[in-house]
Amino acid sequence: MKLTLSWLKDHLDTDATLAEIVDTLDMIGLEVEHLDDKSRFAPFTIARVLTAEKHPDADKLKVLTVDAGDGKPVQVVCGAPNARAGMIGAFAAPGTYVPGIDLELSVGKIRGVESFGMMCSERELEMSDDHQGIIDLPDDAPVGTSFSAYAGLDDPVIEIGLTPNRPDCTGIAGIARDLAAAGLGTLKQVPAEPVAGDGACPVGVTIEAPDLCPGFALRLVRGVRNGPSPQWMQQRLIAIGLRPINALVDITNYVTFGWGRPLHVFDAKKVAGDLVVRRAQNGETILGLDGRDYTLTEDMCVIADDKGPESIAGIMGGEHSGCDEGTTDVLIESALWNPRNVARTGRDLSIITDARYRFERGVDPEFMVPGLELATRMVLDLCGGTPSQTRVEGYRGHEPKQVSFPFAEVGRLTGADVDRAESTAILESLGFAVDASGETATVTVPSWRPDIEGKADLVEEVMRIHGVGKIAPVPLARLDGVPGRILTTRQMRTRDTRRALAARGMMEAVSWSFIPAAHAEAFGGGAAALKLSNPISEEMSDMRPSLLPGLLAAAQRNANVGHGDVALFEVAGIYLGDAPGDQKRVASGVRRGTAKLTGPGRAWDGHADPVGVFDAKADALAALEAAGAPVEKVQIERGAPDWYHPGRSGVIRLGPKMVLGHFGEFHPGTLETLDVKGPLCGFEVFLDAIPESKRKATRTRPRLDVSPYQAVTRDFAFVVDAGVAANELIRAVSSADKQLIAGVNVFDVFEGASLGDGRKSVALEVEIQPTERTLTDEDFESLSGKIVASVAKATGGVLRS
Repeated sequence: MKLTLSWLKDHLDTDATLAEIVDTLDMIGLEVEHLDDKSRFAPFTIARVLTAEKHPDADKLKVLTVDAGDGKPVQVVCGAPNARAGMIGAFAAPGTYVPGIDLELSVGKIRGVESFGMMCSERELEMSDDHQGIIDLPDDAPVGTSFSAYAGLDDPVIEIGLTPNRPDCTGIAGIARDLAAAGLGTLKQVPAEPVAGDGACPVGVTIEAPDLCPGFALRLVRGVRNGPSPQWMQQRLIAIGLRPINALVDITNYVTFGWGRPLHVFDAKKVAGDLVVRRAQNGETILGLDGRDYTLTEDMCVIADDKGPESIAGIMGGEHSGCDEGTTDVLIESALWNPRNVARTGRDLSIITDARYRFERGVDPEFMVPGLELATRMVLDLCGGTPSQTRVEGYRGHEPKQVSFPFAEVGRLTGADVDRAESTAILESLGFAVDASGETATVTVPSWRPDIEGKADLVEEVMRIHGVGKIAPVPLARLDGVPGRILTTRQMRTRDTRRALAARGMMEAVSWSFIPAAHAEAFGGGAAALKLSNPISEEMSDMRPSLLPGLLAAAQRNANVGHGDVALFEVAGIYLGDAPGDQKRVASGVRRGTAKLTGPGRAWDGHADPVGVFDAKADALAALEAAGAPVEKVQIERGAPDWYHPGRSGVIRLGPKMVLGHFGEFHPGTLETLDVKGPLCGFEVFLDAIPESKRKATRTRPRLDVSPYQAVTRDFAFVVDAGVAANELIRAVSSADKQLIAGVNVFDVFEGASLGDGRKSVALEVEIQPTERTLTDEDFESLSGKIVASVAKATGGVLRS
């Protein structure tokens, strides 16, 4: 919603500054989205052309001598055909920014002649599209003064971001009412006095769809002279982004923005017979005022005559009956329309108009006839003519809502101390009728506030005018000397996992919860229960069973624009079914190209390894560790889901039944389904599956137990079948003596003919940490025997000789 300061002051008697008005609008809930103070027009001055001589080297140019009022004439080269000695216009000196051509002036030479500024056209000052000549002012224009003040270009424009629940503020009069209630001036009640008509309106109105049109008012004005609207009206419409058309149409726009009452004018001589408000017929067409043909359906409402539709009700008129310079008899229509029907019709036809914007929010029903009277008075003042009497059909009057309002409700809901007298004064200043009896009042809601439903709405009205900023900040009472934990376990795991993955050089992504059906099926989804009944598009038909499809698609989009080495992660929800417990919190990540932990890109030695399964494994374990999982106890096994490469992937378990995640390089078939290419690896860990540590009664940290004895390492090489996983060996060695063995690490794998077919040698480094005494040779021999026996029993492996 846009308005100018002068237009606002037509409805509000105030001495407040522009800054005070803007601050007050924000305070009362009418947020100012943009303010154009028109300061860019301040440098332009009114100047007189003293002489105008032909340019020596150009037939279409003139060399002017211009007096800007300072007694120092300057030379200006001008190409306007109407430039002449003695004329008065708008002058811009060097250094001035000219908004209409987006140019900052400087001293220049034009065909060899220096020019110190320019005389401006209306287009260059954003006054109109006219660029045929420079501005020609009357002889009494004050030379040397500000042109913007003289021409009204210094009128600031305020743009307000209205919320849908404030239809009363789609007109400047409603905004002025709120400002007056906030103490910023006095509301000017512009009277809508009835205009006496000469005879009945000869055009009849029949409402065949009363559910879509609760009321219809019409008036004929004969003998009008339609032409350009006055300059002051054009300037205001241009300032808020509207294009002046002609006086009759401009009047309807002026009333629409001034009072929030959309109107429409028909050329009466182009209307055949009486008007009928009805549902459109399927396939019926109309040529709109925007020059486009629209095909209608039976769910839409139209105003029709004997020849067919003449207007799409509440949205746009038809070109056939539109008013132009030849209009002499005009029908002025002011009607009420069903908000839902207007919104649905506008959306189906993809039409956005100022009328639709207001009707779909709800206009004041009681202003239907007064709005018509206002428009009639303006037509008579600007275009002349003789009006008929007003014809009103269908309107049964407005039945106001009444709300029981306990005054104590303000304090209960807001904590602010607003007494009864102030609450009553605020509501009455906003147009509410308050009948107070004791501690509770009966409040009658005005017709222009359809958003008010209950007492909480009235509390909001009181508080936004009283001032939300007046609510004193009060800290919450501290219930304990030591603050307890605020975040839930899930919130902490999400936060810590995000930080850990970001610290590993991965960028956080936010992908859609909806993915294509083929992508969902490739990652174990695609169930009927997870398909959307009304998807936004075919590419968003299924709830995601995994975060990986979205991350893989994002990595490919980056690669398509030249960023092939990317590492992305996301911590969010996946959907395994439609039951309450089927939504899981997971952390997933993908790496592409050479985006390793050490950094992506080409290496100085000309070789950079692509990402692989071990990069994904490291990311997965880092995410689990950050989330609080006991990573020192997890097992890595085969059996990753089908979307991973079967030989380059793994499953992370904590015991035989608890799966914490999986990782690996992706299966070529999966990448082909997603239309993704390149070296790629990824992981997914289930944050909800991590067992929560047992809470202790004390808040003190556990004792740090450090052994005073030196740790020792011993190396073992076992020959096993080629199919034995290294993790089986690690588990077997670790279980040999859990008290002494602190860690096991694989440091070498050998396969060769000397070992035999299908055999391999795996070398392990075992860390031995005594805690009670220094170990003897006999202790080491005994432990070695246990390790060898445990490996032989678990894998069939033997020591390599």
